[in-house]
Amino acid sequence: MFQAASRAMSQVFEPPFRAIFWKMLGFTLAILVVIWIVLQGLVAGFVELPYAWLETALSILTGIGAIFALGFLIAPISALFAGLFQDDIADIVESRDYPGDRPGKALPIAQSIGHTIKFTGVVILGNLFALVLLLVPGINLIAFFAVNGYLLGREFFEFAAMRFMPAEEARALRKARGGTVFLGGMVIAALLAVPILNLVTPIFATIFMMHLYKRLASGSAI
Repeated sequence: MFQAASRAMSQVFEPPFRAIFWKMLGFTLAILVVIWIVLQGLVAGFVELPYAWLETALSILTGIGAIFALGFLIAPISALFAGLFQDDIADIVESRDYPGDRPGKALPIAQSIGHTIKFTGVVILGNLFALVLLLVPGINLIAFFAVNGYLLGREFFEFAAMRFMPAEEARALRKARGGTVFLGGMVIAALLAVPILNLVTPIFATIFMMHLYKRLASGSAI
């Protein structure tokens, strides 16, 4: 497993995946800029204060609040766009690392969109847990890794498996190898917990789970 994780992390920064990351980041920043402009416009258009210094103070506080809000939104929005590139990432992994194997099939568009939305929800949930559990001493890290280890492992492994088998069989395989998939999810959760580096989490997790699925499917030791 850790060999697969190490391989995935080294591949994240290789040109084909780096190109996808820059696209994902560009889309994410564009959305964040739009949100920023809308927030500033709402404050300027609907809030009127009697004193100029109050308006200045409100503008500063709004700006600070927006920075924190947008910082929270970076990971979920990048995850949304990364989900649109998941099949591209998987295709690159297969062509470069498993050229002799039967190629997987991209998910149908409706299923792909549903999976992307579902995955984005998982990332939002994970980030909310990260924020809330920071305030709960003793259980914060344990709960964060346990919840996200399960959710992230499930979503990414089933995505990889569904390229080669029906969804029902993918879920059955995930349950049969639940311990391994959960530990893989914990590895992903560890990356998600690191600010800035968590931007590459969707790409890393897709590559990692492709390698992990291939090892499980071939019967290799994990």
